Parts: sequence; structure tokens; C-alpha cells
Amino acid sequence: MNNMKVLLNGIIKENPTFVLLLGMCPTLGTTSSAMNGMSMGLATMAVLIFSNLIISLIKNLIPDMVRIPSFIVVIASLVTILQMLIKAYAPEVDASLGLFIPLIVVNCIILGRAEAFAAKNGVVPSIFDGLGMGLGFTIALTLLGATRELLGTGKVFSMTLFPENYGALIFVLAPGAFIALGYLIAIINKIRTP
Repeated sequence: MNNMKVLLNGIIKENPTFVLLLGMCPTLGTTSSAMNGMSMGLATMAVLIFSNLIISLIKNLIPDMVRIPSFIVVIASLVTILQMLIKAYAPEVDASLGLFIPLIVVNCIILGRAEAFAAKNGVVPSIFDGLGMGLGFTIALTLLGATRELLGTGKVFSMTLFPENYGALIFVLAPGAFIALGYLIAIINKIRTP
């Protein structure tokens, strides 16, 4: 299998957020700003890459009866390590993402890729799959966060593009996540459809 095709698959053809509509909890909950979206995407991507790597290495050692629980133990261990690193080296990211970092354990993208790809393929393609899906997720969360931040506050990555009093507060609030995501999905579907 071509590794570049596997990488691009997660970014374009099977984007977890815009095409497969997976991982909606962190997508809607953490994207009030571009920085939050990007931080959550990068954290998820790190777990995706390393869980795919580890699961592809140990797939032949795991009995079928305990396959899913074993995958969850691997993912939970990686998320715990990630959370400790974020608390130690990026406390502002930990403060802004809060509870959503431990919830990476139950993100259906990670368990789905472990089951659908890493458990059936070699190490290198599994790493590229994790990287592609992670990049697709990160791009989607960053784009959604940037859209919400721009429309709500007039800023993107805290750079002011227009005065905040021209922004629509709804985009920074929870309903704005649904509205912005719906429009972004519609735009991407229009672009993808010939």
C-alpha cells in the first residue's frame, strides 16, 4: 500500500471531521479559538500515531477475545503520558482544553483506526495512517476554531482582523460550533463533489 496515499486519505478522502463525522465531542467543545482547535488536533494526532505504531507492533500477540480492551489500555496509557507532558510543559493548553484531553481515550477516531487499520497493517503504513488522520483532524479543528474565532471576535490566532464589536458572539458559544461546522461541511462537500 502506498504510504502517501494512506497519508492523504485521512486529510482529504476520509477526513475524520468533515467526511466521516467522527470525534464530534472535541470538535464542537474545543474549537472556540484556532489555538484551542490546533492544540486538541495535535494532541489527538500524537496519540493516533503512537497508538497505531504500538498496536501494529503487538497485533499478533493479542488474543482476539481481548483485542478491544488491549487497544483501550494502549490508548489510555498514551493519553495519560500526553496529559502529564501537557500539564508539565504547556499548562496554558491544559487550562484551556481541560477535561477534553483525558477524553481522547474514548475518541472514536483513535479506536476506529486501531481496529480498522493498525491491527491489519504493518508499522510504517500504520504510522502514515495515524499521521494522515491526525493531520486531517488537526486541520479540521483549526479551521473550525479559526472560523468561530474570526466570526465571533474578529481575531484569528489572537491577531485582530476587525474590531470585536463587529463579531457575532454566537460563534464563540456552543451553538456557533454547530452552525460553523454545518457550513464548513457543506462547503467541503460542494468542493469534493464534481
